[in-house]
Amino acid sequence: MQLMKFGLELGPLAVFFLANNQYDIFTATAAFMVVTVISLILSHIIFKRIPVMPLVTGVFVIVFGSLTLYLQDSLFIKIKPTIVNILFALALGGGLLLGYSLMKTLLGDVIRLTDEGWRKLTIRWAFFFLFLALLNEIVWRNFSDSTWAAFKLFGVMPITMAFMLAQIGLLQKYQIEDDVTDITSK
Repeated sequence: MQLMKFGLELGPLAVFFLANNQYDIFTATAAFMVVTVISLILSHIIFKRIPVMPLVTGVFVIVFGSLTLYLQDSLFIKIKPTIVNILFALALGGGLLLGYSLMKTLLGDVIRLTDEGWRKLTIRWAFFFLFLALLNEIVWRNFSDSTWAAFKLFGVMPITMAFMLAQIGLLQKYQIEDDVTDITSK
């Protein structure tokens, strides 16, 4: 199931990359929009829900992709990752300022951490999203459309995976162990 989720999230980016290499950024944007919608629909059918991040990203793909195609200006699809990453960072940081961890809301069923652990993890992710926004700006402003499209697939994914792996120590340090009752002592 995890592999299927990963495929549904990675699929639209792969199609974008392939279409951009074969045709141009406008054809790639149209394909990206279509495959993103299909991916969201399949997520809903298969998993009976659409994860928050792919849904938010999907809405932005449709809005910024439509602007890109309507105005025939690739700027809009290029700045979409910047805006989405900044919004994620602001949502995480704003939640913390209000005393609320969105990371805990999103992952609390899967990971059990102390409040301090959730706070630190949330701060790290907020800064990571800002880093991705800055990195996107650097790449699209300084490289070709093809390089930027390749970076979205072959750069952002490995960087994100490396960042996630780098959080293992924090997760272990602040993990709440399940209470195990020794039935032999009763």
